[in-house]
Amino acid sequence: MLLIEVNNLIKNYGDRLILDIKALKVNSEDKIGIVGLNGSGKTTLIDILRGKVKEDSGEVRIHCNYAYISQLEKAEPENLDKAIARRYRIEELWKDTFSGGEKTRFKIGSCMSKDSPLIFADEPTSNLDIASREALQKSFKEFKGAIMLISHDRRFLDSICNKIIHIELGKVQLYDGNYTEYSLLRKEEEERNIFLYNSYQREKKKLQGAIDDTKDKVKSIRKTPKRMGNSEARLHKMGGQNAQAKLSSSVDNLKKRLARLEVMEKLREMDKIKIDINIGSHLYSKELIKGGNINLSFQDKKVFERAEFTIYNGSKTALLGANGSGKSSLIKMIMEKNSNIKTCSGLKIGYFSQSLDILEEELSIFDNVFQAGLDETLVRTVLSRLLFKKEEVYKKVKFLSGGEKVKASLAKILLKDNNMLILDEVTNYLDIYSMEAVQWLLKEFDRTILFVSHDREFISAVANSFLEIKDKKLIYYKGTYKDYIEDGFKNNRDNIALLENRLALLVGKLSMPTKKDNIEELNKEYYRILGEIKAKGGNI
Repeated sequence: MLLIEVNNLIKNYGDRLILDIKALKVNSEDKIGIVGLNGSGKTTLIDILRGKVKEDSGEVRIHCNYAYISQLEKAEPENLDKAIARRYRIEELWKDTFSGGEKTRFKIGSCMSKDSPLIFADEPTSNLDIASREALQKSFKEFKGAIMLISHDRRFLDSICNKIIHIELGKVQLYDGNYTEYSLLRKEEEERNIFLYNSYQREKKKLQGAIDDTKDKVKSIRKTPKRMGNSEARLHKMGGQNAQAKLSSSVDNLKKRLARLEVMEKLREMDKIKIDINIGSHLYSKELIKGGNINLSFQDKKVFERAEFTIYNGSKTALLGANGSGKSSLIKMIMEKNSNIKTCSGLKIGYFSQSLDILEEELSIFDNVFQAGLDETLVRTVLSRLLFKKEEVYKKVKFLSGGEKVKASLAKILLKDNNMLILDEVTNYLDIYSMEAVQWLLKEFDRTILFVSHDREFISAVANSFLEIKDKKLIYYKGTYKDYIEDGFKNNRDNIALLENRLALLVGKLSMPTKKDNIEELNKEYYRILGEIKAKGGNI
């Protein structure tokens, strides 16, 4: 069933072309991921399709009602269905005091409770913890309708999408398959383009060389010698004119061949971040940060209770935990030098905050990043490879997008004399290409990193150790993300088995209680354990 059709759509902002779409159709079975650089027009496309932004020309038809999830728009105050609220671990009524993750989960719950055949979703995974992302992923996979989705979570796109729209320089191209399949097709296109471009350059050079050689031959035809008689001179002149005519004709034919040669433009290449950023001095302590007997409460809620942890030199540690578990609180305690957290001598931490408060709004990108003692060429190189080109480095921070502010903040941190990085949600607001570049950069960074991210692909690529906040404690794990997940699953199954054994004992006692048994207490424990088994994914 056809839900959306677009024909000859043009959208400009000032003199900049944002979208140029010849034709686009969305059917009821399509789950489409929309990818492209920050500012390429992804959100504008969705806003045009849902009628919130007007196209300059062309035709847009939408044949159904829709639901919409956005990080920017506030949710309508409403009561969620109880089952939906439980599924997304959120209260039934919207509160302005919700955390970022809670607000997102409420919007998702509201969207999924509507009976719409089409969902538009603009970065729905931002601020979600891994468990919430997986719940949304499951909901989208089970959804019996069309989805148009902007996301930088590559695993999320892989799991859900059967088509990908790529937006670049206003052009919109549709690919069949998920994100991985799209990436392979793009790579094949790039390789084919490089081959055709090189072939074109070789043929162009060959034809131009032939033209130049022929022109030289025309010039080299000798004039009539003065000593020749009139008859001989006429014959010589006629022969020269014929030769010149033939050579000129050859030049014209070669020029026509050159003009007919299909012009091949080199495919736009994404800049790679390849910079020697290891400016900070090396540390030789095995343990850089060590915390013990850490306690933290907010009102009646305990966040940490006698927790302890260690950050080892050279490690790239992912700090994991559910929304509201205390990740940002722990980072704040480290940065504020809590009395129960010790750091080694000489430690200099570069801190990336979600608030992006290290940037001065009225200064340009360059003035924010440049520091005394730094080479100006190095600063420009770093900014260029973070896609800030030429005069763009003089753009004031207050005019930057969220993704641009993230990259400017990261540049500032990397160019300081730091020997450890603490990054709190550095992947938020980045497009996929920028995130892959940052991911590559952090893998190559040979200092210690502690970071918070809910992007599973990013975590898998960067982390070699993990700190998980669980039951008010900090649990350390060394290894790959795959090993961490597999071991966690095994431990979860072992815990379920222990709970199931206890449940069986309770059933026996409740079936044949003795005089010593407190039936009310046994019942309470039975339902508590039953709830724990269900929460861990057991089959009851």
